[in-house]
Amino acid sequence: MSKRILVIGAGFAGMWSALSAARLLDQQGRTDVEITLVAPDPHLHVRPRLYEEGPANFRAPLTEIFDATGVKFIQGTVERIHVERRAVDLTDVDGQSSTLGYDRLVLATGSRLFRPSIPGVADHTFSVDQTDEAVELQAHIRSLASQPDTPARNTVVVAGGGFTGIETAAEMPARLRAALGEQVRVKVIIVERNDAIGPDLGAGPRPVIEEALGSLGVTSKLGSGVASVDAGGVTTTDGQRIESHTVIWTAGLRASALTAQIPGRLDALGRLHVDRNLAVEGVPGVYATGDVARAATDHEGNHTMMSCQHAMNLGRSAGHNVAADLLGLALIPYSQPKYVTCLDLGPWGAVYTEGWEREVKLQGAEAKKLKHQINSEWIYPPRADREQALAAADPLRIVVA
Repeated sequence: MSKRILVIGAGFAGMWSALSAARLLDQQGRTDVEITLVAPDPHLHVRPRLYEEGPANFRAPLTEIFDATGVKFIQGTVERIHVERRAVDLTDVDGQSSTLGYDRLVLATGSRLFRPSIPGVADHTFSVDQTDEAVELQAHIRSLASQPDTPARNTVVVAGGGFTGIETAAEMPARLRAALGEQVRVKVIIVERNDAIGPDLGAGPRPVIEEALGSLGVTSKLGSGVASVDAGGVTTTDGQRIESHTVIWTAGLRASALTAQIPGRLDALGRLHVDRNLAVEGVPGVYATGDVARAATDHEGNHTMMSCQHAMNLGRSAGHNVAADLLGLALIPYSQPKYVTCLDLGPWGAVYTEGWEREVKLQGAEAKKLKHQINSEWIYPPRADREQALAAADPLRIVVA
């Protein structure tokens, strides 16, 4: 009787989990184990690029690569996980409900932008979190030219001065001018509740970030958060009013709500605590990876970030280990001690850092070239060639992006 490894999610972590599991099964010559992946869309949505122009183009088809490597794809959504009987309830693309059993499970359902219950945030803000949301923002920006020339029309407010907020804000002056005309005086304002831009990025790259934003004409309102948003703009927590027809929310992520259906320990972001093999603590047969996993990256006390950089390697490790667990083979502990960041700073360039202290190694045009290579090459799926795809899924092949 065949066994089943079930992967939920087709993002970076889910895709690489399926391919890595297929790699080990192929090496062992096992044809009695089925790998099934369930996701709403048979594409990898290249989420790290959604702050750029043309977000509808940032996706890569997965059907051919899954066919080449023997991964069964089900287009649908998992509604409920029953760990006590190792089964899930799902709804397929046609709206039909069914139950699917598994022997081992990999949860790789990622994260979503967190919108707090601040008045107006749900109804009056845009985002670059998901493809459809980024497409909506692009259409809105292009439509601004049909509105009367007012300060509100010509102003973009970016709520959140973290990684995504900075990258988004750095793109906005050029995108606004392309929509409204080079002669229009545009404003882009980052609202950040902390006293420094990029609070999670540390002091290392901050002077570079401030220089780049300043040269692009992006200003920051620090030490004050968003109190409310309406159709005409933002009111900050210190009472200032910023008139704007384009408010982009970038402040914070939360893990997929499916993590709450697994009886494991969750962190403040809703991520499941996992051991060094990415198995969910105290829940036999269940692994978590990517943005739904809180995993140690090294022995120095550092843990994974909700980032593509970590998700790809977490996926390779989870896929190998879930298959090794099922086959009774040795597991390979996840380890990713090298940490880098490459922050896009729009037309100014980029800044590249290494280490958790984020020591600046490259900046400006040189870093921008690296960022372009990461965004357009390194994070995309391999070719739909069985041998190449399985080789790329090696859990010891650490990719830094």
